Amino acid sequence: MSSIREQFLLMLAMPLYLLVIGGEMIISQIRHQQTYTFKDTVQNLYLMLFNSGVDFLFRLVYLSIWGYCYQYKLVSIESSIGYWLSLVIALDFCYYWLHRADHSCRLFWAVHVTHHSSEKFNFTVGFRSSVFEPLYRFLFFLPLPFLGFKPLDIAFVYSACQIWGILIHTEKVGSLGWLEYVLVTPTHHRVHHASNPLYLDKNIGMLLIWWDKLFGTFQPAVPESEYQAFRYGLTQPLQQETPAHIVFHEWKNIYQDLVRKDIDWKQKWHYIWKPPGWSHDGSRKTSEMLRREEQNSSPAPSISARTY
Repeated sequence: MSSIREQFLLMLAMPLYLLVIGGEMIISQIRHQQTYTFKDTVQNLYLMLFNSGVDFLFRLVYLSIWGYCYQYKLVSIESSIGYWLSLVIALDFCYYWLHRADHSCRLFWAVHVTHHSSEKFNFTVGFRSSVFEPLYRFLFFLPLPFLGFKPLDIAFVYSACQIWGILIHTEKVGSLGWLEYVLVTPTHHRVHHASNPLYLDKNIGMLLIWWDKLFGTFQPAVPESEYQAFRYGLTQPLQQETPAHIVFHEWKNIYQDLVRKDIDWKQKWHYIWKPPGWSHDGSRKTSEMLRREEQNSSPAPSISARTY
């Protein structure tokens, strides 16, 4: 089930994607940079197809749930401009919390980890989707129909914002000037995809950078003269790169923790809901632990000052 507006949006977006991906590939070749590999690009594309398939099969369910909630809307926005502007801001706010949950809860991270598993950072990484996210993503948008936003409008605006979300996956674009203070830009999103301790779980927003600055997850990129160069991918790289392992490896790790005999039920519960890297005996490290460890060992005060 899809609106005509979403189909039209896709028709407009596809030529744009092909143009920017082709341009990035050409620039990379001219500069002799390894921005793309065939294997990584194929992985990005089939993960996108898996995600699209799940979303297609589940779409009628979540649109119906939003439709039911819409019957009990608490607000009616009469102005057309006010309606769409409010929807963009409200949806981006909800997405921030969805994305923050993906990074702060291991259960959600097990789904989202596929998006961060590439060691490259290019436009096609924007298509490297969290395959099963459509099964719970709609829950974070439940306030929107109660606020008077129609289900198909929510789906349309989410798709529109995703275009920007894909276009910020590039190293080939520098500072966008004053837009850096308003939008999530490629500069901000490079930080988000880096696995350096300073950058972990930072710059979570999709469209507006306000939420990160407001809720304490903003981190500017630090010049290489003061800190390490960006390292993309996971803190511990994948041991295999088969489709099944890319999608399910963290689920396998969760299962192995849950069947342990040396922990109680409460600790098992924590292995599901605590942040990625939590362990009952401190044998693993969360993002915050890695940051503190780096901060304590670094002689450079400028790095420590930018950590929080």
